[in-house]
Amino acid sequence: MAPYESDDNTNEDLRTGRRKAARYVVPVAVLGVAAATIGLVPAFAGSGDPDLPDITAQQLIEKIAASDVQQLSGTVKISTDLGLPNLGGLESSLGGGVGGREESGSSADPSSKLLELASGTHTLRVASDGEDKQKLSLLDKAAEYSVIHNGDEVWAYDSASNEAYHMKDSSGAAEKGTKGKSEDVPATPKELADEALKAADDTTSVTVDGTAQVAGRDAYKLLIKPKASGSTVGAISIAVDSKTGLPLKFTLTPASGGAAVIDAGFTKVDFSKPAASTFDFSPPKGTKVTEGDEAKAEGRADRAQPKGGEDLGKEFQGLDVIGEGWSSIAQFDTGGEGMPSESSGAGDAGRFLDSLGDHVTGKFGSGTVFSTRLVNALITDDGKVYAGAVTKDALVKAANAAK
Repeated sequence: MAPYESDDNTNEDLRTGRRKAARYVVPVAVLGVAAATIGLVPAFAGSGDPDLPDITAQQLIEKIAASDVQQLSGTVKISTDLGLPNLGGLESSLGGGVGGREESGSSADPSSKLLELASGTHTLRVASDGEDKQKLSLLDKAAEYSVIHNGDEVWAYDSASNEAYHMKDSSGAAEKGTKGKSEDVPATPKELADEALKAADDTTSVTVDGTAQVAGRDAYKLLIKPKASGSTVGAISIAVDSKTGLPLKFTLTPASGGAAVIDAGFTKVDFSKPAASTFDFSPPKGTKVTEGDEAKAEGRADRAQPKGGEDLGKEFQGLDVIGEGWSSIAQFDTGGEGMPSESSGAGDAGRFLDSLGDHVTGKFGSGTVFSTRLVNALITDDGKVYAGAVTKDALVKAANAAK
């Protein structure tokens, strides 16, 4: 089959309706920023690829947008290697747990449990039957963690601890229930593809890069790459089901190359209606049940993934964006005094944080750069933060220019 022609000239069309979309997720914690930033790179074999009719990038994006798969079940394998440090030392130094358990008291609270997807390899079982019924299960050896949305009922159950988290949302669980939880930590190829496509503007090259077979389905590959250098993002490749338009697989590798940062995709998928019993749940006898407070749940979601300048202004002072597109840097003022360090008298916690970052100096004074394989963040000693999918040098340059 002849190679597809480049569709870079479609970017003008792609900008319509996308320029106002978020191009990055501003971090609310240094170690949380990497889990929210997405970039993907091609990782499909060329042999045995299906022979499908030619399609342009614009047509393929329209196919994704028009996809309306309401019923499916399947298995997703996701591997993540962001290069994040082991947080055990931080937990010990701070004298307690980290995450949603401290807020709700339940190990089944999705706001903390799904953060496990930020590292390691996991197998997910997913099912959906319209907007009112979804189920996501995280399988871990003999244990299983599930989030079930059925009508106005949302349950999360952790079999390892025999704890459950329950929320009843009469105002519309489809909008604020399971879907909202999974969006905090994108887990399926579609959620990750939706986030990646938000970055398509005139700083981006968008082409079709051949075909692939994923979970026994014929698929096109959409390739998205930053045009300019300076970003740590390499490229985005999304395998799109040729019949339904549903994203089936993606792989993420940073611009520096090396092993994949994120590799996720269906290993099995079935578009028939799941059995109604799939979405039934009653806590087993002896289960500790925590009733979620809807207002608190929404507050956690807002803090985890701010949606716009107005909301962000409530959390940070002086939010600004330096640069554009893939090289954008979010700059804001925490209103604090920077990160605690051993020299500032923070003891073991400060010493541990010192070991995670690189000390830097410049016109801005001094600060610490915290790095992952994809996202870097500079926190100055006066509490200002510069973060983005850019190099350490780019962050220092931005901090110097801001002075």
